[in-house]
Amino acid sequence: MEVVIRPDGEDIAGIVADVFERLLTDRPDAVLGLATGSSPLAVYDELVRRHEADRITFARARAFMLDEYVGLAADHPERYRNVIERAFTGRVDFPPDAVHGPDGAATDIPAACAAYEDAIAGAGGVDLQLLGIGSDGHIAFNEPGSSLASRTRIKTLTRQTREDNARFFGGDPDAVPHHCLTQGLATIMSARHLVLVATGPGKAEAVHHLVEGPVSAMWPATVMQHHPRATVLLDPAAASRLQLAGYYREVYASKPDWQVL
Repeated sequence: MEVVIRPDGEDIAGIVADVFERLLTDRPDAVLGLATGSSPLAVYDELVRRHEADRITFARARAFMLDEYVGLAADHPERYRNVIERAFTGRVDFPPDAVHGPDGAATDIPAACAAYEDAIAGAGGVDLQLLGIGSDGHIAFNEPGSSLASRTRIKTLTRQTREDNARFFGGDPDAVPHHCLTQGLATIMSARHLVLVATGPGKAEAVHHLVEGPVSAMWPATVMQHHPRATVLLDPAAASRLQLAGYYREVYASKPDWQVL
């Protein structure tokens, strides 16, 4: 796992956008994994700027979302398909039907989850997966206690997650759906490159466990320690609990020019 500590979210967004740009220059038909939440927003804004400057195109790319609420109407503003369209995909040149998400309105949930797994596999797998992390260590909606071998499935959201997401639902945790469909930890780990962004002091404890703690289902993101190519990008506040923060800074500052993230 490579840990990169940068001064602020804007600097982090530029570095992550460089990863996307490099990938899509080399492989215009790459498969991208997209996350919702606040962590990736600055990255999406930077990618939009580069698209508008004709530096990057998504015209041949495909994308898969990490998760979706269960039971929200198709036009609900917080349905993740609508959120990702507002934040990113509707602002660039993805082709129609190139962006896929779990079907939170499905009548047969197990079949919808299996179909989503098949769709990812049929696309050849995800080349670059963008991630955030919850204050309790979840990635996607894999809450504490999730199986490290899990695949796309229905999950019940913890009270903490619903409180964290209440700001998107008028500040009311009870307005946040109780269930979601989410890629499993094993699904996420199948992507070829994982890039996780975390900023702010509220993520410091989760980041400490992610980077320096034991691998445990109680802190689901720790499974990333087993990934052959995982990159974690942090601002100083999110990195404040790391014992080896000085070393991570030294390693990044000393990287050879040819060695990319």
